[in-house]
Amino acid sequence: MTGFVWKRAVIKVGSSLIAPDNQCSTRYLSAIAQFICSSRQQGKEVILVSSGSVAAGRSKIAHKHRPSIAEKQAMAAIGQTHMMANWASLFDFDCAQILLTADDLHNRTRYVNIKNTLRELLKNNALPIVNENDTVATAELKVGDNDNLAAYTALVAQADTLIICSDIDGLFDADPRSNPQAKLINEVREITPHIHQLAGGAGSAVGTGGMRTKIQAAEKCVKSGIQTLIVNGRDAQVFARLAVGQLTGTLFVPTENRERARDAWLKHNLKTKGSIIIDEGAKRALLEKGASLLPSGITGVAGNFVAGEAVNIECNQVVIAKGLVLYNATDLVSIKGLKSNLIEGTLGYSVGEAAVHRDDLVLI
Repeated sequence: MTGFVWKRAVIKVGSSLIAPDNQCSTRYLSAIAQFICSSRQQGKEVILVSSGSVAAGRSKIAHKHRPSIAEKQAMAAIGQTHMMANWASLFDFDCAQILLTADDLHNRTRYVNIKNTLRELLKNNALPIVNENDTVATAELKVGDNDNLAAYTALVAQADTLIICSDIDGLFDADPRSNPQAKLINEVREITPHIHQLAGGAGSAVGTGGMRTKIQAAEKCVKSGIQTLIVNGRDAQVFARLAVGQLTGTLFVPTENRERARDAWLKHNLKTKGSIIIDEGAKRALLEKGASLLPSGITGVAGNFVAGEAVNIECNQVVIAKGLVLYNATDLVSIKGLKSNLIEGTLGYSVGEAAVHRDDLVLI
């Protein structure tokens, strides 16, 4: 299968690849790291979602056959440092740790903060490594598995691709472990109940998510225009082929255009909390250049909104755009009309040079 094209990908690597013997190992990670390095050299962007903290710390904590929640959280606290050090040893650039809970992803303000952090890390050529915050997460706060966490990460990062590494070649029409006649499904254009049935139950004894959660993750992504791949993370040749645009695995084809899905979400799903009034110069920059909205082009602010909420962007009493604002209404009043380099001196802090970043803005 050829024609594998992407610009920003989330790669999910599970416990069985990171800690195959309950200890961190680079046995299966070297090929993935080489793929990440070659992709970055081609100008592409990569975010890792890495399991393995509990598995890596399992041998460090005395525990029963079935560890308690506190024992698992202690394992994660120790194992997280080993897992990050393991990845860092494979790269000559900065790796950045991001620990999330489900609550972080469902809270609008934190969601926007995660997006902004990922954007800045990629801008500064660091490799974001995301994991669930197992040291503090309770049942109510857990995403539950890193396949779905990877899907949420792809959504918040506005990636165009999710690559899920498994310990088998992809999705089969039967269980390849018990049926030697099972055939690999190279492409899925619609995730039907039958596809869910093929996923079956959990796979490895180490990870918590089998093929079932991988299908769930793929379903979230393809509905938002993100192509999703399930590949064999234990096969180094898989990543050598991916590096030259060839895929051997299962490709889930997006059912929606990514930009159209994002624009529809911004236009129709978010209720605006106020308005930003801009001048003609800012209007031209938005409409003709696809630029971000900078404070220098703002002439007025209406409403009492907080950072991360949706606002209308108006010029001459006509709404021309809608977007997620990076500063609250009070602070925008203070910095309207100012150059971006004066934001921090005026407010005492800065979350970026834009009032609304172009990635969070849709033209009306």
